[in-house]
Amino acid sequence: MNSEPIVVVGVDGSPASLDAVGWAAADAVWRRCRLQIVHAFVWPAVYAPVPAPVPSPFEEGVRAAAERTLTVAAGHARAVASGLEVRTELQLREPAEALVEASRHAATVVVGHRGHGGFTSLLLGSVGAALAAHAACPVVIVRREDRPAGTEAGRVVVGVDGSHDAEAALRFAFEEASHRSVGLTAAHVYQWPVSTGPGDMLPLVYDLDDLREDEQRALSESMAGWSGKYPDLDVRHTLVRGRPAAVLTELSAGAELLVVGSRGRGGFAGLLLGSVSQAAIRHAACPVAVVR
Repeated sequence: MNSEPIVVVGVDGSPASLDAVGWAAADAVWRRCRLQIVHAFVWPAVYAPVPAPVPSPFEEGVRAAAERTLTVAAGHARAVASGLEVRTELQLREPAEALVEASRHAATVVVGHRGHGGFTSLLLGSVGAALAAHAACPVVIVRREDRPAGTEAGRVVVGVDGSHDAEAALRFAFEEASHRSVGLTAAHVYQWPVSTGPGDMLPLVYDLDDLREDEQRALSESMAGWSGKYPDLDVRHTLVRGRPAAVLTELSAGAELLVVGSRGRGGFAGLLLGSVSQAAIRHAACPVAVVR
């Protein structure tokens, strides 16, 4: 088994998957590794029954279409990054299963935010959620929204909350910002203290200044040491009181990449299954990386 790191991109022939190929090809160049393009599918009989066994001409036609999908994707990757080592792989299995397996030997796995065939409903769960939940490496969902550029345009934005996954997200965000020679914005979003269950004791009065100081301290502690590792990187700290999903989505306008941890604490709780990560996948105006 080849242990050399690779960038994996899943394709299905849709325009969104070609956007993913372009992003993945550039990422592979920055990482100085090869690009693996994966097209996985199941026979249409799974969705619309046909006589079994599958007729040979039908099987040949489906395989030919799948091979064309890979050929077009590989051509697009080489157009984006000439000289890049590109390999293709065709698998007869569920797309999510194939990409999760591929993630075990990948630096990143990249998919488009919408597709057809096996990648239908990527936004809402099927492939995207399975990857976010089970991939052994960061998952990048490439999405573009035509919105006016925001304050963090052209930068990598990362959500920070002090959790273990947020630390992994920081590592990935710094790597990506360094590869791209762009600035990095570390955003810490906080809310009022809220009850997390029966019997919680919360103070009757909050001091806004004290709360902000505590959150600023938490952000500084999370960022300690990172600037020393990347001294040439333009690092910006952003502290905002509000809803994490809404704030990060707003900061994503025009950004190179939005990075979030798959699980968090406080405002990031439940990130994996629907809170911040799902909001980012649905509404961010730039590619989104979910890091476990």
